[in-house]
Amino acid sequence: MASRIRLVQPTDADALADLQTRNREFLAPWDPLRPDEYFTVAGQRSDIETALARHRVGEAVPFVVLDDDGVVAGRLTLSAIVRGAFQSCSMGYWLSQDRTGRGYATQAVDAAVTLAFGELALHRIQAGTLVSNTASQNVLLRAGFERFGLAPRYLRIAGRWQDHILFQRLSDED
Repeated sequence: MASRIRLVQPTDADALADLQTRNREFLAPWDPLRPDEYFTVAGQRSDIETALARHRVGEAVPFVVLDDDGVVAGRLTLSAIVRGAFQSCSMGYWLSQDRTGRGYATQAVDAAVTLAFGELALHRIQAGTLVSNTASQNVLLRAGFERFGLAPRYLRIAGRWQDHILFQRLSDED
């Protein structure tokens, strides 16, 4: 199997705009409110440029998730990378509705974990899901994450502050 993730590129803007537009309703319950511009090629190009700027300074690693044919199927980002004594990051991801249930998310998360604990030499990865997002919780559990808490009113999702279940995975290295 080819790698399930690769660094996002400016040339992915067309594919991501198409995915975001087709999945707008599907992703809405899990996403912050977004302006209409976000769903355009220009909006995705701007989002990619911002993500790659954060990558260049070591704050994030923005990926696209690929299906079996190497076609862009979603995004995964390691963000809020903190060095020093913490050596930690946060992870978020989404897939197109027509690509769910095929193991792509779990494989993408596994690949990101390998990179985070290998090349990036991080100690900890955190991910949060809405309480109702059992599909994403199952992805994290399959990828070796453990639930460690509940964060009340953690993120403003779908226009309101919502509770999130927090998961973490620690490196096997001491």
